[in-house]
Amino acid sequence: MFEIMLKNVQKMTINYSPNFDPQKREKKKIEFLILHYTGMKNDKLAIQRLTSFNSNVSCHYYITSSGKLIQMVPDLYIAWHAGKSNWKNRRSLNRNSIGIEISNPGHQNSYRKFKDKQIECLIKLLRHLIKIYKIDQRNILGHSDISPLRKKDPGEKFPWKYLHKKKIGIWHNLNPKKLKLIRGKMTGFNFNKFIKYLNKIGYNTKFSNHYELKKIIKIFQMKFRPELIDGKLDLECYEIAKSLSICN
Repeated sequence: MFEIMLKNVQKMTINYSPNFDPQKREKKKIEFLILHYTGMKNDKLAIQRLTSFNSNVSCHYYITSSGKLIQMVPDLYIAWHAGKSNWKNRRSLNRNSIGIEISNPGHQNSYRKFKDKQIECLIKLLRHLIKIYKIDQRNILGHSDISPLRKKDPGEKFPWKYLHKKKIGIWHNLNPKKLKLIRGKMTGFNFNKFIKYLNKIGYNTKFSNHYELKKIIKIFQMKFRPELIDGKLDLECYEIAKSLSICN
């Protein structure tokens, strides 16, 4: 490992992973920033996995539990972080994205709130990448957004609303007090329109059964209505989806 400065933004350690496509891509190909949690108990285990020949996974940037930044794959190479993915009918987002892993044990290992130092590091990194690659704010996504039937990360404790206040990513502009009044209300909306709103935002809403539909709704709730994650469509979720679809 060695340490450099990331374009005068912050210190960054280099610890390259062997898991990437050897052919360079053009700068203009980078359109998405995908955020993950590691889902592992500590930094040591996560870094071992991300740099192991046998794991077939990697990321471009890793943020440790103490908020330090590590680069694992250079930006212009395709890292293996998104897997089977879909957003606005774009598939296999690895080829067009930068993947950022944030240390967090995840839902299977005592999922916890992200630390302030981690989010501070992430904001600096995202601002840098947004500027360099001219990233659309609507293309700053969680792994769960692009793979809702497979993934939960970064999860309901990730501060999407806070990031939006820092001018990163999207959020709705609805009054939270008024929204709370319609939480749990199961009338006053059209299900098919809700699905269309999700599609317009970017979500892949193809589902085979009620269980898969519930998963998709839960992923939406984790991000935009984390106060209640039950997989049930109510008027609050409907209005949030409607508001976000207008912005897209």
